[in-house]
Amino acid sequence: MLVKLEALLEKRNLAPSRPHAREMIAAGMVWVGGRPATGGAMMVPSDAEVTVKEEGPSEGWVSRGALKLDHALMVFSLSPEGTHCLDVGASTGGFTEVLLRRGARKVVAVDVGYGQLAWSLRTDPRVEVRERTNARLLVREDFPEAFDFIAVDASFISLRSLLPPLEDLLAPEGQMILLVKPQFEAGRHRLGPGGVVRDPAIHEAILQEVLDFSSSSRLLRPRGLEPSPLKGPGGNVEFLLWLSPGAPGVDAQGVKSVVARAHRPGTNPCRERGETCPQSEA
Repeated sequence: MLVKLEALLEKRNLAPSRPHAREMIAAGMVWVGGRPATGGAMMVPSDAEVTVKEEGPSEGWVSRGALKLDHALMVFSLSPEGTHCLDVGASTGGFTEVLLRRGARKVVAVDVGYGQLAWSLRTDPRVEVRERTNARLLVREDFPEAFDFIAVDASFISLRSLLPPLEDLLAPEGQMILLVKPQFEAGRHRLGPGGVVRDPAIHEAILQEVLDFSSSSRLLRPRGLEPSPLKGPGGNVEFLLWLSPGAPGVDAQGVKSVVARAHRPGTNPCRERGETCPQSEA
């Protein structure tokens, strides 16, 4: 049976709605049978192989998202070696691959969609795949042990919806890295054309809101904040937030400084720290 591609993306939970599906297709993020999709009205078999890919080069990883978490681990001097990890919003598995390469003992890869995780990771004995799973509904009883490390790269949902249930899954001394995507925290009234947040003042406000929310948790505190080395779809600026027990390490002035660095023309966080910049951001 043939169906519209935009409808199939929505049915498989690869997009939250048909309008979002059309945006993803227009951005070149959707591939069908190994070829880029041509439009939302494109008719495809109901069992077609559909892949959602991120923009830009992946520099030897299964997705460019890996570059973001790898950067965060270096900047915040964190190591997942020997740890039990949770990857929320796993998609093709960029974060999962980073955790494994950095020595994680096990990674549980969670995503609301299905069929996206790279085969090399899906067949790795250290990876437990949990597809068609809403992370907001996860509870501690779902897992035999708490997580030492949680990495989050979620779309179409606010981190403020995810933090409370995820905190309950974390070990007492656990670490959490969140990819903060302002376009999903802003609300429609603060979005610019094309769903892109470009105003530094709005970035500051959103980050402060997320930090204030995380500071109200029973266990976690904001320990570090860094611009992502890569932009998201449409050129959205993103940020990496480190949460863990302990004294807060980010204040309002720190937020302002990080946002200023993210918006400084011709600069890139990875270059500033002596790393090799991905070609799309160099």
